[in-house]
Amino acid sequence: MIRLLEIEFQKIWKNRASRVLTIAYFVILSFIALIASIKFKIGNFELQIADQGIFNFPYIWHFNTYIAALLKFFLAIVIVSMMANEYSYGTLKQNLIDGLSKKEFIQSKFLTVLAFALGSTIFVFIMSLLLGFSFSSYTEFGIVFSDLEYLLAYFLKLTAFFSFCLFLGILVKRSAFALGFLFVWNIIEGIAIGVLKFKIFTGSDNYQYITQFFPLESMSNLIREPFSRLSVIKSIEETIGGEAIARDYGVGIGPLLIVGAWIVIFMLMSYKILQKRDL
Repeated sequence: MIRLLEIEFQKIWKNRASRVLTIAYFVILSFIALIASIKFKIGNFELQIADQGIFNFPYIWHFNTYIAALLKFFLAIVIVSMMANEYSYGTLKQNLIDGLSKKEFIQSKFLTVLAFALGSTIFVFIMSLLLGFSFSSYTEFGIVFSDLEYLLAYFLKLTAFFSFCLFLGILVKRSAFALGFLFVWNIIEGIAIGVLKFKIFTGSDNYQYITQFFPLESMSNLIREPFSRLSVIKSIEETIGGEAIARDYGVGIGPLLIVGAWIVIFMLMSYKILQKRDL
């Protein structure tokens, strides 16, 4: 396992573009801390984001994992390029000639996906602790370490998304086309969701029983948007509609299982394609 990871990280680190993107990802991820300094001033009214409780425990786990997940495309480019370079530079064929089996090759790629997802999760965990203890109004042990399921959801979300990118990289062979396919797939899911919601299940939420199984939508369902939990948003909703809208922000077992199933499907399909392809 360690040997396979060493091979992959050596390839990534020796590729300048991948190295820069990986470093840039973690640097930009740390910029979440800058949100605390953002201020809005309208006349005599001044609003500082940090004062709205976004860094309060345990809300910070929800907020930071949601925001950090938006930046996953940086590492997605690395994952796709990592696979495309195997074909472009002939390293895949050379690895197989040197004795690496196709199963071990896929394992090495999946271990890299897990390493990126785990590294990002640990980074967000540490950053959230630092921000929380700096700005949170609640620092009791029981409160600080509640709602940690958002970190599990974040880890699974990244693992699934990177597994999807790896599958596309193996399927298409070219990073630009693979990323283009990812963009097109996102549009296809959006259109399908729109048709189900507004044409087939009009005025009903039954469309979600189908859309929850879409790959990208299932990943999105793991961590719901956190902004409507803020007191200022609830106050606006109460002012406009008379009461705040009831929402479920929890991490459900269903979405976790669905995303876990997609991870298995993506990796099995990647292995089957590689197994049948003439290299």
